[in-house]
Amino acid sequence: MLESDEYSRILDILGNRNRRRIISLLQQKPCFVTELSERLTLSPKALIEHLALMEQMEILGSYLDERRRKYYYLTRDISVRVSFERQGNEVRSTEREVPAWQSTLSMLRRMMRAREELTTNLEQVDQDIQQKIGDLARQGGDLISSDEEMDIILALSHYDLTLEEILEFMDMGSEVVEILLEGLMDKGIVEKKGAQFRLRGIDAAG
Repeated sequence: MLESDEYSRILDILGNRNRRRIISLLQQKPCFVTELSERLTLSPKALIEHLALMEQMEILGSYLDERRRKYYYLTRDISVRVSFERQGNEVRSTEREVPAWQSTLSMLRRMMRAREELTTNLEQVDQDIQQKIGDLARQGGDLISSDEEMDIILALSHYDLTLEEILEFMDMGSEVVEILLEGLMDKGIVEKKGAQFRLRGIDAAG
C-alpha cells in the first residue's frame, strides 16, 4: 500500500498535462523517446525530465532494443477510488471544511474532462504531423540517408539543441551522433550556432 506522501507525489504527476499525455500514449504500447517527442511535440529535454520523474516513481520502466533505443512502458496502473460510508444514524455536517485530497480529486476530474475534450483536436494535429513527416521523408529521399538522420532532424524541428541534449534524445554513442551531425551539416540541412545545432533556414523562434 502506498504511503500518503506517495499518493501526493502521484497526484502531482497526474496534475501535469504533458505527463498525463505520456501515460495515455504508453497505455497503448511501449514507445521510445523519438516516438513520444513526435506525438507530443515536446522538446527532448522537457520530455526526458518527465520520463525520468515517472521512472523514479516506478510508474514507468524502460529497456533498450537491438538498436539501443530506450523504450518506456507503464509498470503499473493508477486508479483512484473514493468511498463514503454512513456511520450509524450520524448525519455529517455539510458545512465541514472540504479535505485537501477531495479538492485535489475534484481538480483531477476537471483535468481529465478537459483532456477528453482536447483529444480529438490532438489526434488531428498528430495526423497532420505524421503527414508532414511523410512528406519530408519523400522530399528529402536523396538527402536523408538513414532513420537516425531523420531522428536528429525531428529532434531539431522542436528546438535548437546542444550535442548533450541530442545525445539524451538519441540514446546513441557520441561519436556516432557527431558523425551524423557532420553529415547533415555537409548536406546543408543542419548548421551549428554557438554550442547549439539547428535546422538551416528555420527561425528558432518560429
